[in-house]
Amino acid sequence: MQSLKKSRTASFAAVFIVYVLAAALGAAVYSALRLSFALSLLIADIAATAFVYLMSVIFNNASVYDPYWSVQPPAILTAAAFLCGQRFTLAGAALLLAVWLWGVRLTANWALGFPGLVHQDWRYTMLREKSGRLYQAVNFLGIHLFPTLVVYLCILPGCFVLRTAAAFNWLSALGFIICLIGTGLEFFADRQMRAFRLSGRGGHIRTGLWKYARHPNYLGEILMWWGVFAQALSSSPLRWQLGLGALVNTLMFLFISIPMADRRQARKPGWREYRAATRSLLPIGKKNHEKC
Repeated sequence: MQSLKKSRTASFAAVFIVYVLAAALGAAVYSALRLSFALSLLIADIAATAFVYLMSVIFNNASVYDPYWSVQPPAILTAAAFLCGQRFTLAGAALLLAVWLWGVRLTANWALGFPGLVHQDWRYTMLREKSGRLYQAVNFLGIHLFPTLVVYLCILPGCFVLRTAAAFNWLSALGFIICLIGTGLEFFADRQMRAFRLSGRGGHIRTGLWKYARHPNYLGEILMWWGVFAQALSSSPLRWQLGLGALVNTLMFLFISIPMADRRQARKPGWREYRAATRSLLPIGKKNHEKC
């Protein structure tokens, strides 16, 4: 097991097999259920997540779950597009294109930084140290299940677009553009961060988008799902409840992801100056710190 985890190629192969089996399990559970679409999808999604969790326990590495965030939406929405029995519209095509661009980019970014299953995300290690004997409960409920539920809520508007054969209009176009802006922000932010880490300079990144915002990649992720919600509203303006996923996703970043990242960055010298010079999300310079 240890030799497999140390090999990047073997680790990739192991993760790939885990996700193929998880997808097969999810599809089988969904097909076996005779419930509403949303409830059947939720149960199937949880079953696939539980399988990935079990594999993370076997590999003793919660980062087995990391690709789930970016793989699940394109897979489920593509299946919904071809299995819902409705005609495929331009609005549906725009939605799928936006989600696939986002998913491929985010999965590629994960793959570029994946050293193998010998490494685990620092946040999971921190949670393991803090939770002690309760770690497996935290692992399943916090690291695996909670993000799955957030992503599930985020893709429901997209499922609605595909299952209602929504027509393309100005709001569809606006939502599509918001998705592209979000994906673009994430692409450039992650590319700039990777270059900074490879440079070995250390400290806080103060170039590109990161010069003006501490978390421009998170802003891109937030915009992505508000864009999907906007595309759903284009079909039915009164379906405001479909925005729950985008809202929960935004709150997760504001109150969980950003504070965790900031606490880790606060250990580095110059944190107070960097925080004073840069906003949290919006890449807009502060007037008193143009030279920072």
